[in-house]
Amino acid sequence: MVKKDAVVSLSYTLKNAEGQELDKSSPDQPFAYLHGNHQIVPGLENALEGMLVGDKKEVTVPPAEGYGEFVEGLQMDIERSNFPQDVEIQPGMQFSAEVGGDNRVFTVTGLEGEKVQVDGNHPLAGQTLHFNVEVVEIRDATQEELQHGHVHGPGGHHH
Repeated sequence: MVKKDAVVSLSYTLKNAEGQELDKSSPDQPFAYLHGNHQIVPGLENALEGMLVGDKKEVTVPPAEGYGEFVEGLQMDIERSNFPQDVEIQPGMQFSAEVGGDNRVFTVTGLEGEKVQVDGNHPLAGQTLHFNVEVVEIRDATQEELQHGHVHGPGGHHH
């Protein structure tokens, strides 16, 4: 059963409200995570609690329980001189920076002269997420996995 500190392997498809596919697990490699350790969005983690191997579920996750609401103030222009000179800046690149005490991941959205346009919102912020999940495997986490707080081996954090 899916419960705290179980290693859960999922087969999943993620679509947005318009039905476009955003992400999915690869057919030969389910996605493995350590349940109850905030590795997946809270709305999905809560919905999986108590499921058994072979169970399938459609889960709708609102922004507040997914990647958060879209925040306008996180889109900004940064001087090119703030970035390392030896790095070629391209749209889609990601970096983390501290904003108001929180570490946020920013994505470069564009370049204009000496200005780099960035967005600190997660690409899926503000979106309602539609997961179609199937529990493929459940096992107890090893002591090492519990200490590290993530899964080792196939489908997990370390490849």
